[in-house]
Parts: sequence; structure tokens; C-alpha cells
Amino acid sequence: MPAFTILSDTHNLHHKLKLCGGDFLIHCGDVTEYGTEDELEDFIYWFTKQNYTHKIFIAGNHDLCLENISKKQKKAIIPPNITYLENKGININGINIYGSPVTPYYLGMAFNRKRGDEIRKIWNKIPLNTDILITHTPPFTIMDNKLGCEDLLKTLQKVKPKLAVFGHIHEHYGTQEKNGTAYINAAITSNITGSHQPYYKLLHPPVDILI
Repeated sequence: MPAFTILSDTHNLHHKLKLCGGDFLIHCGDVTEYGTEDELEDFIYWFTKQNYTHKIFIAGNHDLCLENISKKQKKAIIPPNITYLENKGININGINIYGSPVTPYYLGMAFNRKRGDEIRKIWNKIPLNTDILITHTPPFTIMDNKLGCEDLLKTLQKVKPKLAVFGHIHEHYGTQEKNGTAYINAAITSNITGSHQPYYKLLHPPVDILI
């Protein structure tokens, strides 16, 4: 059984983490706070050094640079020992993994799509043979504070992956099993409103799971 470490919403606090290593390391987005290339490059430098056989990440709504730079630029920044998934999938050792950074529209942040037809077109691309689905947004009503995506929930009910991992809603870190799918909200930071702007602190450990 391969071992997975799942985390999300590190918001530049990745250097404070001490990870044990293993088979798969999956990050569900919001690797940056302000979405700059400098932040992204700092995260990637850290991510590539982690002791995992396979390292996979997607973007989140804060990761503006990943939406704005070209495929050529992404290829130059992201080294071969890291897999970045943006509405696409990969097969690793017979495991079908698909990742999408898309979230329902909110303040025009990165990878926002309007609810309804626009976001449904994104979820319709998810293959039915997906074993692990990585999204930044949760599906509606599953560890989402009722802010998740209704159409993603409908897609998950059809695809029925073994594992669906996400973040975005920091208040609902945890795991839940439903209809044969293990759901993980892996948002490990809390956002605390200060006197001028939100800031973050690490609140939870990454989630380790065998599948």
C-alpha cells in the first residue's frame, strides 16, 4: 500500500514543516500568499527537497502567478521531479491522479470560475477512472462551511474516486468517508485577522494515509 502525505494552504509557511518522507506528497494549493513568482520559487525549492518518491501539487486561489505565466515559464520554474497538475491527470504506478486548481468565483482571485455552466465544464473533464482527485475547492457540504462547489459534488458522485483531497476552507480540516470515497480537507493553517490584514499560523499536521 503506498503512503500519502496530504497538505494544503501553507501560505508561505512550508519551511516550518518537518515531513517524514514516503511514497507520495500531495499539496492541494495556496502554496503562496500574494501569488508572486518569488514566493512560488521559494516553495518549489522547498518542495523539491522533500524526501518523497513522488511530489505533486496544484495551485489555489492565492497562486496568481501560476495562472498568469505561460506553460513555457512553468516548465522552466518547475523541475522534473515535481508534478504540477492544472486540469489534467497522470498515471503513477497504476494510480490515476487528476488535479484542478479551480474554485467557485470569489473576488476574482486565481483560477476562479463562475458557478454553473462555466465551472461544470471544468469538472466534466475529470476522467471516470480517476483514483485520486486533487482540487483546491471542497465539494459542497463536505467539510466546506457550505462554500464548496455543488457541481464538483455531483461529479464526485459519478466518478467515485478512492480519495478526494482539497483545502481552501481552513476551518474544516479533517477526514470523512462517504459512499466509498475518503475525503480529506488538508488545510493546515488558520487565518487570523490582525489589525491590518489577515495572517496565518500552522494549526494542523499534514494528513498521512495509506490507500
